[in-house]
Amino acid sequence: MPTLIDNTRPKTQTRTAVSAAARAKGKSQAAGGLYKPRQPIYPKLVHGKWRTIKWAMLIATLAVYYVTPWIRWHRPDGFPQQAALVDFTGRRFYFFDIQLWPQEVYIFTGVLIAAALALFLVTALFGRLWCGYACPQTVWTDLYIVVERLFEGDRNARMRLDAAPWSFDKAWRKIGKHLVWLGIAFGTGGAWIFYFHDAPTLIRTFWIGQAPATAYVSCGLLTATTYIFAGWMREQVCTYMCPWPRIQGAMLDEHSLQVTYLRDRGETRGPHKKGQSWEGRGDCIDCRQCVVVCPMGIDIRDGSQLECINCGLCVDACDEMMVKVGRPTGLIAYDTDHAVASRACGQKSVYKPVRSRTVYYAAALAVVGGLTLWSLVTRPKADLHVIRDRNPIFVRMHDGAVRDGYTLKITNRTFVDRRFQIAFDGVAGARLSQPGGEPGRVSVLVPADQVASVRVFVTAPPAADLAASVPGRFIVRADGAAAEAKTVFLSGAANPQ
Repeated sequence: MPTLIDNTRPKTQTRTAVSAAARAKGKSQAAGGLYKPRQPIYPKLVHGKWRTIKWAMLIATLAVYYVTPWIRWHRPDGFPQQAALVDFTGRRFYFFDIQLWPQEVYIFTGVLIAAALALFLVTALFGRLWCGYACPQTVWTDLYIVVERLFEGDRNARMRLDAAPWSFDKAWRKIGKHLVWLGIAFGTGGAWIFYFHDAPTLIRTFWIGQAPATAYVSCGLLTATTYIFAGWMREQVCTYMCPWPRIQGAMLDEHSLQVTYLRDRGETRGPHKKGQSWEGRGDCIDCRQCVVVCPMGIDIRDGSQLECINCGLCVDACDEMMVKVGRPTGLIAYDTDHAVASRACGQKSVYKPVRSRTVYYAAALAVVGGLTLWSLVTRPKADLHVIRDRNPIFVRMHDGAVRDGYTLKITNRTFVDRRFQIAFDGVAGARLSQPGGEPGRVSVLVPADQVASVRVFVTAPPAADLAASVPGRFIVRADGAAAEAKTVFLSGAANPQ
């Protein structure tokens, strides 16, 4: 006896039934092998609000990626003039007015953690918004599909072309498409290496074989991966390679906005003829336009699925068909499971952006983002490290004075040369000097954006009443920059000569 499905049930229940059916289908397919060969997907071009937003995001993200390395930023002579640059040779990261040193990796860590928390928050609120609009895989796949349409036409034309025997027309279209794909992939790899070298210099040396070997290797690898992932694998990257579809399930709940088919309104579905009554049936006319426009090749009417990237193209396609048949739009829309279930039961549902998990994510993002920003704003313009001599640990002079030797490493994190005055505090009457110099004021000139090493002596007077180990500190000062570091002064009092 066939199983009857009650279409009046809440959406959460129907999704459970559909998921069980999908799992059973997957098991039957897996019986023949562990991996299902890719079935080509031919997404149809659709027009609408969400497709327009995707076009805008496509242009904006690609513009940022390709243009940023070419933005120039004035810095003093001898420093990179590129606004955004990861300078491995000079061991610096430049981003407009910001300059970071390797030891400031904690700022990078804070930025990455804040970005992850922001992604968690956006997912909890709006579902897989990142995947549908800003993920590099989505952006470059969209770009490749645009090229594919230019050479081969829209969905039906591409399907006919693939099914047709080889001919001159088919060959030039296929070859032309792949050549442009390779050009885009090469441009992608080429733009990436500009973030690690001065762009105008690298683009000249690259073509004459004088660029660093890492530039050629990196460009080749990114060219290959872009061409394969965006041109050939496409949705398989999202389904099988990307971990985010599996992780994001932990961030979603019944109040998260997702692309949703309103089953209570759409069922029972079926074809509809002009003039036919809508009484006793749902608004879905089973035109499958939501399926043919989907870049992942899924049917959103089957419920929430791991493959869905929430791009909203099925929303545009369905709205277009609802307008044609004279029914209200929104049969497929961004909605929540709670709202769908509530309406199915005749209850009113209100979207709740403020709930426990969004509060946790927002609070964590505020804390991490605030600490990272505070660290960046208050980062010192100078730094000081002290290395005390190990052998000998102290020297007793002929007049009874005790001398300790230290090596100071002074970092100048500004773009101007600075002369730092050095002082020692902790031992009463102690004199500061440099090897071969007279006791007195000690200073050192530290070039811009460099570290200078200077050796100094601290000499305690003979009459000083010192313990074996006395805490002290070095202080360095220059105009607008200062730093200090703690150390100890060893007097040898526990080992009298």
